[in-house]
Amino acid sequence: MKHVIFIALLLSKVTFSQELTLQQANHLATLPIKCLQQEYPNKLGQMLIDSIEIKSPRELHPSFYGCFDWHSSVHGHWSLVYLLKHFPELDKRDEIISKLKVNLSKENIQKEVDYLSKNHEKSFERTYGWAWVLKLQLELETFDAPFAKEIAVNLKPLSDLVVQRYTEFLPKLLYPIRMGMHPNTAFGLTLAWDYAVFSKNTDFQKVIHDNAVRLFSADADCPFNWEPSGTDFLSPCFEEMAIMQRVLPSTDFLKWLKKFAPQLFKKQFDWAPAKVSDRTDGHLVHLDGLNFSRAWNLYHLISQYPKQFQHLKALADKHMAFSLPSVVDGNYEGEHWLATFALYAFEEMGRQ
Repeated sequence: MKHVIFIALLLSKVTFSQELTLQQANHLATLPIKCLQQEYPNKLGQMLIDSIEIKSPRELHPSFYGCFDWHSSVHGHWSLVYLLKHFPELDKRDEIISKLKVNLSKENIQKEVDYLSKNHEKSFERTYGWAWVLKLQLELETFDAPFAKEIAVNLKPLSDLVVQRYTEFLPKLLYPIRMGMHPNTAFGLTLAWDYAVFSKNTDFQKVIHDNAVRLFSADADCPFNWEPSGTDFLSPCFEEMAIMQRVLPSTDFLKWLKKFAPQLFKKQFDWAPAKVSDRTDGHLVHLDGLNFSRAWNLYHLISQYPKQFQHLKALADKHMAFSLPSVVDGNYEGEHWLATFALYAFEEMGRQ
């Protein structure tokens, strides 16, 4: 019954003119709370070099063993930190903080650092999981609560390692990965850029800027008709737009965008949300994430360029309205990660 009420509430205003409410926040928080310390089912992305490395998810990743896989656990932690920061009256606040402090203890994070420092695990969670670590770090460091400051210090060695990994890897990446799933280069660079700017790490900013320009500046006429692919949860076209929006000056970006996505400048532009045939299928449900990806990138574009792109707000709202109900549909295949995608879209909506 609660889910029905929530869905009705979400869909009651198709334009989404209101900010995320406390009631909505409480519902979205229930999803990562439920899986943050749920070890199974679990999908490990582990490379084994001998039998000694065969261990349980919790032994391997004492911080990020819940929510089915490592990256989903990382951004599940981000979701809860985000909600705690924006909603001081959030239900189960004490329980959430307790779980965060246990999972993100100094000792547990050090074990995560040790794991990612293995020579044969240098590509572990590259670059999707890396990016969410940096977004979690940013969220903690912009949160004044004492527990957040403590956890931010604990997490910093892992974030520093991720920055190092990016710096080593990007010059070696001769061609961008444009698929709409975890390895998507543009998405990983976008979250990394936001952290680099916040942390005033000019060296890291230069690495991201130079490689993004190298990889994407010559692109034109992004094939919108190729989206969606069967299991996309990121929009290849819009994620590329997002990183170029960040690294290029306004004049250069708009000039680039007119070549890359000229249709966005047309007042009548429309794009149908991706349909999901079976939300109990862990791969097919990715397409709800694609709708959120399109929405958060449209909102970000509109927030910086309202004069040029205000006409796209209805399109962003349509994508949000299409997939929000699936966040609370009871299927673990989507619940363990879709709340994060919805929150990221709400975050970008709030910039307007």
